[in-house]
Amino acid sequence: MKRIFLSAACLFALLQSFGQKNDDSTGFKSRKLKLEEINLVSSYYTQDGNNSAVTGGIGTEKLTDIANVFDIKLTRYDKKLRKHTFGAEIGIDHYTSASSDKIDLKANSSASHADTRFYPSFNWSIENETKGTILGIGLSSSTEFDYQSYGANISFSKKTKNKNGEFTAKFQTYMDQVSLVLPVELRTNGNQREHDYPTTGRNTFAGSLSYSQIINQSLQIMLLADAVQQEGYLSLPFHRVYFNDASVHQENLPNNRFKIPLGFRANYFLGDKFIIKTYYRYYKDDWGLVSNTASIEVPVKITPFLSVSPFYRFYNQTAIKYFAPYETHTAAEQYYTSNYDLSRFNSNFLGAGIRITHPKGVFGVQHFNMLELRYGHYTKNNGMNSDIISMNLKFK
Repeated sequence: MKRIFLSAACLFALLQSFGQKNDDSTGFKSRKLKLEEINLVSSYYTQDGNNSAVTGGIGTEKLTDIANVFDIKLTRYDKKLRKHTFGAEIGIDHYTSASSDKIDLKANSSASHADTRFYPSFNWSIENETKGTILGIGLSSSTEFDYQSYGANISFSKKTKNKNGEFTAKFQTYMDQVSLVLPVELRTNGNQREHDYPTTGRNTFAGSLSYSQIINQSLQIMLLADAVQQEGYLSLPFHRVYFNDASVHQENLPNNRFKIPLGFRANYFLGDKFIIKTYYRYYKDDWGLVSNTASIEVPVKITPFLSVSPFYRFYNQTAIKYFAPYETHTAAEQYYTSNYDLSRFNSNFLGAGIRITHPKGVFGVQHFNMLELRYGHYTKNNGMNSDIISMNLKFK
């Protein structure tokens, strides 16, 4: 956390150099690059449970994760008065995992007990404010010890004539390489080192459609639909599966998976002090998993500059057809996993956020536009639980 605040202090010089107004009341659109906003998000996550997939569906799931994300947004207008928005984001996560440490059951502490993930991304959009259209493209990557991912996306949005509705279509693809880090007892070379791990591919293609509509001054809705196709190695190589004869095997799942999520959002403005935000999603895939997500958040404005937002989310899912608990699978099965994330369960996520904003700057600090703190507690009905606390600083 200390590093985040020091980094935030260093941004003020940048804000001073870019922060001057580049347009005026005459409607003039400057073609100079303008700094719109900077966000710093830091979070701490911890979990525990007794259904680790690394040890075949039993054993500790204890894990901690510290995440830091920095993003910056800049804008400019071109000669045709189209608005160009450039966004860059850099994220760094560091986690420690007791379950991953059990890839080597005999080691007191293995290389897998901790890892750092680095994930930068870049986005560029062109908005024609007269026609109500936005065209966007983006690139991303994610790097960690046993995983490398490269992503790309393209999107198009079109507003209705009265600007109360907006249609968006987006296509995303991810090309991944997975290092085959096997449980130690299943390796042909027991002294296998990091650079000796073979790799295999995994590709994801996702198409998304959404439509948002302002119904009236109080109600806004959004419809969402996705289609996701995954191909390649979809198992995790270090997940053990124990058969009913006590033999140990490596998780084995099909090389294709097709997913269809459908969602609906509705925001209702109840006077000047309350907003009711609701969300529902239905999900189905060809592995047999069906899930329902329902959430509600109610931001309450305490003062013009302070609001609190209690929230709650309920989730349930069926098990995929390839899941079975510890020492239940048989040698007759082609596909098998004991990963409880793919089992049948219900979960609850409950928490609240507090947000402080001020036109003259939070705590009187110029350009410090917003401070938000959020806390959430998550539980599954199989005993797994987690807590997350996050902080978001916005500078404009």
